[in-house]
Amino acid sequence: MRFELFVASRYLRAKRRQAVISVITAISIIGVAAGVASLIIALAINNGFRQDLQERLLGSTAHINLMRVENDGIRDWRPLLDRLSKEPHVKAAAPALFEQVLISRGARARGGILKGVLPDYEKKVSELLQTVKFGSVEELNPEKLQITNHKSQIPPDSPSRIAAMPPIILGKDMADELGATVGSVVLVTSPQGELTPFGLVPKYARFRVAGIFKSGFYDYDTGWAFIRLADAQRLFGLGDVISVIEFKVDDIYQAGVIGKALERDAGKGFMATNWMEQNRQLFHALKLERVVTFITIGLIVLVAALNILISLIMMVMEKTRDIAVLMSLGTRRAQVRNVFIFQGVLIGVVGTAIGLVLGYILSWTGGHYRLVSLSPEVYSIDFVPFAARALDGVVVAVVALAVSFVATIYPSWSASRILPAEALRYE
Repeated sequence: MRFELFVASRYLRAKRRQAVISVITAISIIGVAAGVASLIIALAINNGFRQDLQERLLGSTAHINLMRVENDGIRDWRPLLDRLSKEPHVKAAAPALFEQVLISRGARARGGILKGVLPDYEKKVSELLQTVKFGSVEELNPEKLQITNHKSQIPPDSPSRIAAMPPIILGKDMADELGATVGSVVLVTSPQGELTPFGLVPKYARFRVAGIFKSGFYDYDTGWAFIRLADAQRLFGLGDVISVIEFKVDDIYQAGVIGKALERDAGKGFMATNWMEQNRQLFHALKLERVVTFITIGLIVLVAALNILISLIMMVMEKTRDIAVLMSLGTRRAQVRNVFIFQGVLIGVVGTAIGLVLGYILSWTGGHYRLVSLSPEVYSIDFVPFAARALDGVVVAVVALAVSFVATIYPSWSASRILPAEALRYE
């Protein structure tokens, strides 16, 4: 062990004539540990939110959406879909038709997004249909007799009439709000009305609830519903038209570049958007929050560094005679300075080590057992996700040790400036 480190460790373990120095040293270690642990937990929460939201978004939506600039729908979409699905980096493509509708059951009603899909294609670009917990998504595959005429003489509650209705898949929270279960009948009203002698009348059709999905993402569970693409085209009166072609690509972080290539290959009049553009504000807010959190909680480490500064200054005052004796025996000024630098850094190392262990243990416990619950209506998820990263621990440790080192500069310089003759004159 180096001479300076040996003396520094002995100084830390030795009993004090002034007990307040030991108390301040202990508070310094606790302060550094608290600051490091708080930073690890805060960064784990921020990273957990980002990862969880990204996974849920990418699992629920496509990586790239291709649509018409005029937003009048894509006609002759089948050859375009077949051609673009063979482009480089494209793993899957699916047609879809979106529309805002009103879904009601009895006196209960809920606005939402109705998506017409081809299930076999949709499952390749989105995982929502794979989260059906009740009923079966297979109901969307076969073409069945559809009875949508509300003037039919068949009683509305007739089992044969209900069985022949087109199927719909609802989100769990939407189904709960409507009081709907598998087999229930809901009324879907489209703002795309039809012109009659009495004016523009909204179009509507009755659907049988064939399944209920639960993705865990509140925005989708409470506001989305799926029907067959052909049923959506009939309900909206659009003919063989889709509103968007969705793509899943092999590199999500290159979605912007791949989207531009698809836009060029599709031809004039098309535009592409990707998941990063659609959620840019959300991820920017998380990034900003991460920086603010680091600065705010980092003040705890700064306060601990001030405690280190105070304890070292008091220790220099207490050890003035010892320092003079060491210098009289031949200890160099640089060695005296290093003694107090090592002492302050040791306090930082011990506090940082305790804080890292505590922070990672608490982060793992909170994430594994989901200890902190949230309101999904506000945060879109029902628990606080923790995702502690090793890189965050390295950054936090470096910052904590750097601050601890800076706090030792003035006390160590003061110790090295002591004159042995003056310190020992009256001894």
